[in-house]
Amino acid sequence: MKAAVIVFPGSNCDRDLAEGFRQEGFDVSMVWHKDTSLPQGMDVIGIPGGFSFGDYLRCGAIAAQSPICRAVVDYAHKGGHVLGFCNGFQVLCETGLLPGVLMRNAGLKFVCRQQVLRVETADSPFTNAYSKGDEVTVPIAHHDGNFSADADLVARLRGEDRVAFSYVGNPNGSTGDIAGILSENRRVLGMMPHPERACEPAHGGTDGQGVFKSLAGILALA
Repeated sequence: MKAAVIVFPGSNCDRDLAEGFRQEGFDVSMVWHKDTSLPQGMDVIGIPGGFSFGDYLRCGAIAAQSPICRAVVDYAHKGGHVLGFCNGFQVLCETGLLPGVLMRNAGLKFVCRQQVLRVETADSPFTNAYSKGDEVTVPIAHHDGNFSADADLVARLRGEDRVAFSYVGNPNGSTGDIAGILSENRRVLGMMPHPERACEPAHGGTDGQGVFKSLAGILALA
C-alpha cells in the first residue's frame, strides 16, 4: 500500500500523518507543494494539519492554489482516496472537494485539548474499524475549526450518511456539532480533529488509529 503526504510551507503535522500511515503498513512518499504531479500508484493522499502559508489569507486558501493540489483534485475526481486533518480539512473545502467552510471558532480563541468525538457512520473507507455510535478521544488544535453550512447542506450530509464524526461537547461552534465529513463518493474525508496524534500509547491514547486501520483494511481487500 502506498500513501503520499502533501507538504506545504507551514505544515507541522506532516510527519505525524506519515507515521500514522506507516503504522498500518503504508509506504509513504512526502510530496512538496510545488510538485505538479503525484507519485505513481498511490492508494491514498493525505493533507496534513498545520498553518499552510501561515494562514495569511483564509486558512487553506493559498494552499488550495498550489500546483500539487490540481493533481490531488484530479486524483480525487478519478475515485482516489484522500484525507485531510485540521488545516487539511480546510484545504479540501477550499479546493471544492468537500462542501462547507471552516470559520473562526465561536469563542474567537485557539482551542487545544483532548476532545471526545462520536462516530456517526462506520460505512466508509475511513471509519469501518469503528462502530456507529462509538465515542473516541483525539486531540484538537485549531483557531478556525468552526464548520459552517446552511440547513440544506447539513440535511443533505446527514441524509446521505456523510457526517463521519461529531463533537461531544462542541468546542468551536460547528454547525450541527459536525467534526468531519465525507464526499459524495465517500472516498474523501475531512475532519478538524487530529487522529494522527492519537495512534500510539506514547500519545496518551490510540483512538485515532482506527482511521488508518479502516483504510488499510479496505485496500487490503481491493
